[in-house]
Formats: sequence, structure tokens, C-alpha cells
Amino acid sequence: MSGRDPFCQPRRIRRGAALTLVFASVLVAGAATGALPQSPGKSAPDEARSAGPVGRHADVARAAEEAMADGKSPVQAAKRAVSRSGDRWAAVYSRGEYEEFEESLDGQYTGVGLWARSERDGRIEVTRVRAGSPAATAGIRPGDLLRSVDGEKTDGRPVTEVVSLLRGDATDAPAGTAVRLGLERGNRAWTETLRRARLSTDSVTVRELDGRVTVIKVATFTKDSGHQVREAVRQSPPGAGIVLDLRGNPGGLVGEAVTAASAFLDGGLVATYDVDGEQRALHAEPGGDTTRPLVALVDGGTMSAAELLTGAVQDRGRALVVGSRTFGKGSVQMPSRLPDGSVAELTVGHYRTPSGRGVDGRGITPDLETGEDALPRAQAVLRGLASPS
Repeated sequence: MSGRDPFCQPRRIRRGAALTLVFASVLVAGAATGALPQSPGKSAPDEARSAGPVGRHADVARAAEEAMADGKSPVQAAKRAVSRSGDRWAAVYSRGEYEEFEESLDGQYTGVGLWARSERDGRIEVTRVRAGSPAATAGIRPGDLLRSVDGEKTDGRPVTEVVSLLRGDATDAPAGTAVRLGLERGNRAWTETLRRARLSTDSVTVRELDGRVTVIKVATFTKDSGHQVREAVRQSPPGAGIVLDLRGNPGGLVGEAVTAASAFLDGGLVATYDVDGEQRALHAEPGGDTTRPLVALVDGGTMSAAELLTGAVQDRGRALVVGSRTFGKGSVQMPSRLPDGSVAELTVGHYRTPSGRGVDGRGITPDLETGEDALPRAQAVLRGLASPS
């Protein structure tokens, strides 16, 4: 292993010692939770300090073990234990669900091609629809509410459960199987039956605009997306300003967000985080491009690892942030194996920006707040940054 990326993604979790910190993100019908994996050749930053789960993880594991002994569902028992904890971002995955979620972070998934988030009132809102996907073909739009999946109501459910229903995890539903969605848009309520498809995330797209501006859109941080951002910066025309578009980005692999930050920073702090009170830090690699004018575009759908990146370039004085306040998902989840092989994720701490700002429940306030005209405003800002003094 070259060591170029010190946060490469492990393929599985060891029983009794979690190998990832999860900054939970919502990639409905596709994916899953963002992860901060271990450094190669070193102990995992969140490795358990005992031979087995501790604290609330131990309570959930105990509930699952007791259910198994009684011939009941350990997954359902673990979900009840998690629900009683009041942990908003906690989740329980079956073994198959978690493996599917890991697969989605590799950039491939079976689903319908929509992303969503849980609103504070418990409703599930579509935040993005993949072009050419079954959801797009059916005319589903961002802002639509997802009220049911195959007749099961979604209101009040953890997004991870909605993901599972959409993917058909309970039956290992392959591409081509049908899923019935109950939707709402304003005063209109209707039902659509879609066919699941095998999709790729295409997490990074690049386009050039008139006026020497390169727009790098990061839809989510999946495997290799950080490297793609760095390559896009290297290949952009000399002297071109950069718009880093993180609108609607629900997060993903934190290691990839750190790699993306390294495209614009010459080393230094990206974020700090704590695990059960123990402080850790994430640093950019040296050698990033610190001279090109940079604007980061954000909105209320910018979450988790995307907020971590935004906070880093804003606090370090590397970028002006344009758009609207971000979502405010700054808590850290740690996964651990349960006795039956399923996985429980519980919140164990929070991350902070380089200046020490907490993001959870607050979000990040842009330097320039704007709405639908965010991209033209970003272009105007870049022209100003590029103008000679």
C-alpha cells in the first residue's frame, strides 16, 4: 500500500472492534453511510479499547444476544434498543444490508436512483434524482415527499430503513424487480411503480463555463471521488477559477472528503473529532493547489462529510462559501458487529471545523447567502477574486 491515502476503506468490520467511524449520510436507494476508515499499518482510530463492544454498543449487543437465545429476531431487538436510546442517527443493519451499503460506497448499487433525507418532522423528502434512472423516468423530482414504499409508510422511520425498503434488502431483490412508491407533491398524492436497476454513482462531474471557470460537482463521496476531485483541479485550464459544487451532497466516505480537501490545501488541519471523549484529527496531504480562486457552493442538502470539507476550506481562508446554510450533520457514528453478524451504529461523538466550530444542529453559514442564483453569484465572486488589485 502506497500510503498516499491514509484513510482507505476496509471491506469489512472485525467482530468486537469497529474499524470505521461513520458520519451518517443519506443516499436513498443507493447507498448508505459515510465512513472514516483506519490508517494502513496503524491501529484503527476508533478501535475499541476492550475485546468486545462497550457502553451503549454493549447494551444493544446484549439485547440482540438475549433475543437469539429466546428464538426471536436479534435485528428487531437491536432496533428496539436503539430506538429507546433516542439517538437520532443510530441504525441497525442486517449483515446483507451492511454489505450492500459498503458496495454502494464503491460506486455501484441496485436501486431506483433517488436521494433523500429525513426532515425534522419525520417526513422523507427527495433531495436529488439521478438522470436516466428509474426515478427520473417516472418524473420524480427533488422536493417530492416519499410517503410509502410497497405500502409501508415511511414517516417517522429512520432513513436507513427506508433505504432498505427501496432496495428490497429483505428479499435480496435484484435489478428488474418492482417497487411501489407513494409520493406527494404539494396537493397531489400518487403512486408510481418502478423497476430497480443497477446504477453507478458518478459522484464527480466536471464542466467548463465561459469566463475561465471550472465547475466540479461532487454528488457524494464514494470510493475514489477525492482522487477525481484532485485530478479535475490538476487538469483544469491554467488560471481558471474553481467552483466546488457541494449542493445536495449528503456526505459519504470521510477519507474521500479529506482527499478532496487536499486538492486545495497544502497540508494542515481539515477537522477534529471525538470518540467517547478522545480527540482525533484529520489532516490534508501537502501539495494542494492554493493559488486558484475557489468558491464552494452549498445548500440545505449539504451534509456530513461535505460539511466537513466546506468547513475546512472556509476556516482555512481557502474558499468563499456561497449558497444557503448547510444541513448540520456533524455527529460521529461507530459501527459494531452484533452476535448474529448484523451491525449497529451508535453516535459516539462530534466533529469540529479547524477553528473549533461545531456543525451538528447548526450547519455552516455561507460567506455569501443566496438562493437559485448561486452559480451565477459564484461566477461573479470568482471574477472578483481573479481581478488584479
